[in-house]
Amino acid sequence: MPLYKTITASGNTKVLIWKIEEPETELGNRILLTKSCKERLASMKSEIHRRGFLSVRQLLKVAGYEAADLFYDENGKPHLRDGKKISITHSFIFSAVVISDIEVGIDIEKQRDKIQRIAKKFVDYEWSFLTEQHLTRELTVVWCIKESLYKVFATPGMSFKQHTKIIPFSLEKGQTVSWIHYEEHVQKHEAFFLEFDGFTCAYTLSLDDACLPAGRDEG
Repeated sequence: MPLYKTITASGNTKVLIWKIEEPETELGNRILLTKSCKERLASMKSEIHRRGFLSVRQLLKVAGYEAADLFYDENGKPHLRDGKKISITHSFIFSAVVISDIEVGIDIEKQRDKIQRIAKKFVDYEWSFLTEQHLTRELTVVWCIKESLYKVFATPGMSFKQHTKIIPFSLEKGQTVSWIHYEEHVQKHEAFFLEFDGFTCAYTLSLDDACLPAGRDEG
């Protein structure tokens, strides 16, 4: 079963991670795609993108939804028709969704040293606590958290470097606090992260809506 990991962050927030091991034809089995889904799938030239797209629809099915239950707003932010909040990500051989009653964001990235070359584009305050010993891993955490915050806020013009801030963290603890400061908007978010198979996954939960305990990894 390619459902790689399930994490319950609270009674109303669940993270589902899929390891994409099946061929494209198998990933398309037992899911009902809408017309727009079929059109998007047909427009994707990369097989890995098509498999990622289909694996997300498989995750929706695991969570009790159909592809038709998902839609996107004018800023590209996904929504569920029942009012639940959702965020989606996929990278190489992994995809994930987080579903909650509160505002959430999620991102998965492969840990690659080249992130050090672009760090100046998204890191500011965080330089004060990053370490040389674990720089690639820590930068990947920073990127994943900031990408998750961006997915929550989904506002054109938002800058990772200028408008987001992450409080010092340790790789062992796997959680921290993060902020969005954009014009008159100030939002506080709990951030959780984990590492597996050379990848990093982070998800953020709005503390403006609820203060939540650390997630419970169900394997």
